[in-house]
Amino acid sequence: MRRLLIRSVLAVVAAVAFAAPAATAAGLAGARGLQGIHKIRHIVVIMQENRSFDSYFGTFPGADGIPMRHGRPTVCVYDPMRHHCVRPYHDPHLVNFGGPHDQPAYQADYNNGKMNGFIKAREVCQIVFDKTECNTKLRDDMMGYHDAREIPNYWAYAKHFVLQDHMFEPDASWSTKCLA
Repeated sequence: MRRLLIRSVLAVVAAVAFAAPAATAAGLAGARGLQGIHKIRHIVVIMQENRSFDSYFGTFPGADGIPMRHGRPTVCVYDPMRHHCVRPYHDPHLVNFGGPHDQPAYQADYNNGKMNGFIKAREVCQIVFDKTECNTKLRDDMMGYHDAREIPNYWAYAKHFVLQDHMFEPDASWSTKCLA
């Protein structure tokens, strides 16, 4: 089965479970007799709005992220306006423009399950909707990914706790619709 480049379109949820109880004598004594799931004291859910899993954790060691060979992505997304394929790349910028986030953009991104319409969605959006986020002169930063150099705290959480790499956005539209 072909691996998908981007694991979700809008929000990705990373679940971080703190299995260790509070570092107090009473907390340690109370936890000694607990087994399995009962050792878990807190669950923290971190929302990455408008980020894909691959955008933040695509190159995290052991995660099901961007397929790589010899440190280079083995996948790419075709740019129909410029007629070339854009590979994921390390993006050190702290501000990303990304692409459009509405329902038509989701349909273009999703592309009948191929998950390869991210660049096309921005280009079609610029022509049809004329939004700033769809400006074709912006860099293809929806193909960029970050790592511990830009987001050290996220990577520290993933390293020391739990990183959920198979959790997906349940809504095919913009994220505030999920909150309504």
